[in-house]
Amino acid sequence: KSCQKPVDKYIEYDPVIILINAILCKAQAYRHILFNTKINIHGKLCIFCLLCEAYLRWLQLQDSSQNIDPDDLIRYAKEWDFYRMFGIASLEQTSFLVGIFITLWWMRPEMLKTKSDFILLLKALLLSSYGKLLLIPAVIWEHDYTPLCLAFIKVFVLISNSQAIRVTLNLNRTLPWLAIFFGLILENGVVCFFQKMGWDV
Repeated sequence: KSCQKPVDKYIEYDPVIILINAILCKAQAYRHILFNTKINIHGKLCIFCLLCEAYLRWLQLQDSSQNIDPDDLIRYAKEWDFYRMFGIASLEQTSFLVGIFITLWWMRPEMLKTKSDFILLLKALLLSSYGKLLLIPAVIWEHDYTPLCLAFIKVFVLISNSQAIRVTLNLNRTLPWLAIFFGLILENGVVCFFQKMGWDV
């Protein structure tokens, strides 16, 4: 019923092949991961992705303000700017998710009737944001094309989010992208708010 096939073919597949198919954003691989596996790392993955994003922003902030010796780890740990960037990244992520939920609830209220529907969609969206982990290699292997790489990572995460919404709620392609669009509008609204407050985002 969940995979929309008589049998989920990914049951017999190696986890590496399942991961490759998920990276390729195949809907059936997403269905297998969301419905036929017991993965409970969504919370930890979300925190780790937010840490990656906060680190990237903090590093860009450090580059623009001052040069600090990379070996001075104790001074790094005391940098409150990192925690501020983590808080801002968390608020942006939350506003993005709230924008998606509001849009889906407004357009198709029957899809999100129960608390379990909300929780399943939230888990799917958090798991599908795994592409943010690519921020770390993009920072480590810094080169002239880093801004382009970051843009590709953002697009990849949005495509993954779209597939997660499609698979979880069994929708066509249009509504998930509409929900993501409104999520981005709300997220950018939060960014504009922080910039008006005079915070570096």
